[in-house]
Amino acid sequence: MTTAAPKLKTSAMIASFVDPGQRTTAAPFGHALVAAARENEKIVGLSADLAKYTDMHIFAEAFPERFFQMGMAEQLLFGAAAGMAETGLIPFASTYSVFAARRAYDFLCLDIAEPFLNVNIVGGLPGLTTGYGPSHQATEDMAIFRGMPNLTIVDPCDSVDLEQAVPQLAASPGPTYLRLLRGKVATVLDEYDYTFELGKAAVLRGGADVVLVSSGLMTMRALQAAEALAAHRVDVAVVHTPTIKPFDAATVLAEIDTPRLAVTLENHTVIGGLFETVAAEVVKAGLGRRVVPIGLPDEFLDAGALPTLHDRYGLSTDRVVARVLAELG
Repeated sequence: MTTAAPKLKTSAMIASFVDPGQRTTAAPFGHALVAAARENEKIVGLSADLAKYTDMHIFAEAFPERFFQMGMAEQLLFGAAAGMAETGLIPFASTYSVFAARRAYDFLCLDIAEPFLNVNIVGGLPGLTTGYGPSHQATEDMAIFRGMPNLTIVDPCDSVDLEQAVPQLAASPGPTYLRLLRGKVATVLDEYDYTFELGKAAVLRGGADVVLVSSGLMTMRALQAAEALAAHRVDVAVVHTPTIKPFDAATVLAEIDTPRLAVTLENHTVIGGLFETVAAEVVKAGLGRRVVPIGLPDEFLDAGALPTLHDRYGLSTDRVVARVLAELG
């Protein structure tokens, strides 16, 4: 007699990808925005009916007179943010990444990017950070936005990145797109000699056999994989690239231009994201190096529990370790 599989609970579809027992920080973006707003009265917050789900509610509670709820109208969200920026304010506008990239692209492009306004788009649920299927999984957001002139793209790893990025985004003169990690966010990078610097990559650890070039939550996975691979006597370097555009090619190419196996890791489709950014720079530099991509496939993903999906699509630490060992033969 077979036992029926347990019914999938909704909580499993929105469960954190943070491992049990891992250190976390609650709502780092929301608290960092409040801290920045205390220092700069020009900062305002907007949301498209998703303040609670993008940690913008923390700002709204601290500065109700500087928060604007625009309702389910992403085009209006970006248009209003553009108008505020024209008057000298510094808007942070939050919604889900799928809505920012797919639904309101033209408003971001022509109202914000073309006039080079200081509007900061905060995108929740980037890549595979929800189990709610293609309607919510922004697996292609960086591919969509990389082609937009003037737009800076930031893919933070953890709470450290988020806390340090917010004031730098506010101070940056042009538009930015931040791939938000919300809720209880992993705290990882404080264990390394690391400081977020907009537009810069960082070598977090050295290694003689493999170099992992990663962004976003996959830097956490890269560091975990490096520790696990040490048990196989594989020495792994990790390079974190939190800014996807403009891209710090000099730092990354210096690490790739070696005999080591080079691998990119991203919480994004392998089409148009970190892998293709790195590959293009390798070709332009004439390095003739092979780069192995680890990322999401070029397809619409399943709905389901996040831990199951991360393993299914190759983003789990175990899958990263297995892929590296297979490439090493």
